[in-house]
Amino acid sequence: MRIQLAQRTEADDLLGRSPLALLIGMLLDQQIPMEWAFTGPYTIAERLGGDLTAEEIAARDPEEFAALLAEKPAVHRYPSSMAARVQSLAAYLVEQYGGDPERIWAEAADGKELLKRLQALPGYGKQKAQIFLALLGKQLGVRPPGWREAAGPYGEEGSFRSVADVVDADTLGRVRAAKQEAKQEAKRAARAK
Repeated sequence: MRIQLAQRTEADDLLGRSPLALLIGMLLDQQIPMEWAFTGPYTIAERLGGDLTAEEIAARDPEEFAALLAEKPAVHRYPSSMAARVQSLAAYLVEQYGGDPERIWAEAADGKELLKRLQALPGYGKQKAQIFLALLGKQLGVRPPGWREAAGPYGEEGSFRSVADVVDADTLGRVRAAKQEAKQEAKRAARAK
């Protein structure tokens, strides 16, 4: 299956071949449209002049890296703070996994351990970790025992809750509609209190 989160061929190709790019895209996926977030790793790679490595990102001067993300078009609505988060993620990957992000899931014994490893990543809370775990299982075939349970509602088969369920423009629309409905339901529930 081909990753189609950026909805842009060259960016999606990078996401499909680079676990680091996929982790960075997921990290950037907050407060901006999903396609913008998952195009971010491609934009960073282009500006760095080659494929992404955790070592190179971690070693960059923080101010220089923030400026790189802030160039127009900016990689994120908040380029400086997200640059710091991306560098923290890269440094953690170098320190804990020798710069090889694929080890996060390749060495996990089960879904519970994989979720714990993902939650330990800088910038990844429980929800982001569960969504990423569901993405790994649903789209990349990374399915350690118990992965669906560990991914919570995001691991449910046939759901349209998150980026884990986006495989084309149609499913992107369905995920967006489900998120809008969930927001409306939350508003109705808040008003009913």
